Amino acid sequence: MFVSVFDLFKPGIGPSSSHTMGPMVAARRFLADLDGGAERIPGASAPAALRASLHGSLAFTGKGHASDRAVMLGLLGFDPATVDPDAAEAALARLARTRRLGPEADALAFDPAADLVFDYGPPLPLHANGMVFRAFDRHGAPSLTRTYYSVGGGFVLTDDELRLERGRDGDRAGPDPDVPWPFATAREMLAMGRASGLSVAAMKRANEEAKAPRAEVDARLDAISGAMNDSIDRGLVQDGVLPGGLNVRRRARDIHEKLKAEAFSNQKLPHSGNEWLSVYAMAVNEENAAGGRIVTAPTNGAAGTVPAVLRYWQDQCGGLDDARRRDFLLTAAAIGGILKSNASISGAEVGCQGEVGSAAAMAAAGLCAIQGGTNEQIENAAEIALEHHLGMTCDPAAGLVQVPCIERNALGAIKAVSAAALALRGDGTHFMPLDNCIRVMLQTGRDMDAKYKETSTGGIAVNLPEC
Repeated sequence: MFVSVFDLFKPGIGPSSSHTMGPMVAARRFLADLDGGAERIPGASAPAALRASLHGSLAFTGKGHASDRAVMLGLLGFDPATVDPDAAEAALARLARTRRLGPEADALAFDPAADLVFDYGPPLPLHANGMVFRAFDRHGAPSLTRTYYSVGGGFVLTDDELRLERGRDGDRAGPDPDVPWPFATAREMLAMGRASGLSVAAMKRANEEAKAPRAEVDARLDAISGAMNDSIDRGLVQDGVLPGGLNVRRRARDIHEKLKAEAFSNQKLPHSGNEWLSVYAMAVNEENAAGGRIVTAPTNGAAGTVPAVLRYWQDQCGGLDDARRRDFLLTAAAIGGILKSNASISGAEVGCQGEVGSAAAMAAAGLCAIQGGTNEQIENAAEIALEHHLGMTCDPAAGLVQVPCIERNALGAIKAVSAAALALRGDGTHFMPLDNCIRVMLQTGRDMDAKYKETSTGGIAVNLPEC
């Protein structure tokens, strides 16, 4: 299965790719099915009203992740990558007042209080993040029903699409034959690299250029790295309390000011590199928690790790030219595609090991590549970073992407740099192959109790200080 760098790294809004961006995308897809004349239930006339229900993790933590708001915005035609906050607020206010999805008299009826249901029963069968959209004709008869799954990173699949991706026996799908280097596993990636003499970045670039011209690929890569930097810059100047009721204060600005003062006075401490990594990651994830613009990397909850490592190398380690910055993203995406194809990047499916763990593996691989690492060292770096996130739960307090998510990204960035350093000190040979480590992550996620997989019913989420 070909997973583009632009599928893994895409602009969006916080606080969650699976719980905010995914529901918005699913709602837009349902509208497109209606407008595109999808086959209706026999005997039903034109749709006149809509209803939606959220299931599994989307129900349990949907309020904290603004999933209800995301569904409404999607039904109102907004897209995560381009949504205008002011226009969105005006549209939501109109919907609350008119209970119709548009200003026209014949617009589809939708009452947010009655027609958007959080279903706290058993999750839908194929994934923890399930949604059902239903259209009804003017007589109340069902007209069209669609089920969607938000599978992490803003990816949305129907029942049939998810079954096809996983294969007949629940295994992940195979490689894409339409690209020159169709590796679906790390083992295949290394074998193709040895046979061709190409780096991971070069193979990934060739695959991307099979889908789009080089100039377009480069322009989009530069736009992604620019958007990542923008999210760091915004997070470093914002202050105040994050929304949601936990009263978590933003800390990135204060830490950044102290780090700058220490650098100016030549009081640089031995561990300041870790602090710079941390503040960059925290800046992104504070922006995400506030519903700001970020880049999925590969998810919103893990959006700070990859940008932090890239920015750290740019600002603290001598800088990067355009070519190496692009190679970083291409290498990271190659590893991310293998992770997504063979396991999961969804916290609701496998816990935070699939989010921050995957992000750390991607960042470690990218950093190893731009330091001249061989393909074998790159694979080793990714494996080290992922291995030391195995078993990590997803247990956000109050369903908000704040505690422990913000600091987890900081520690994920630190682990990524350490993993790349360890791999570069070796020759690429190591005991645990990345593919095996990915298999362990998937098995661990399947064995993990549901209360530790983004339902906020276990772990940190239920062990908070008393007021």
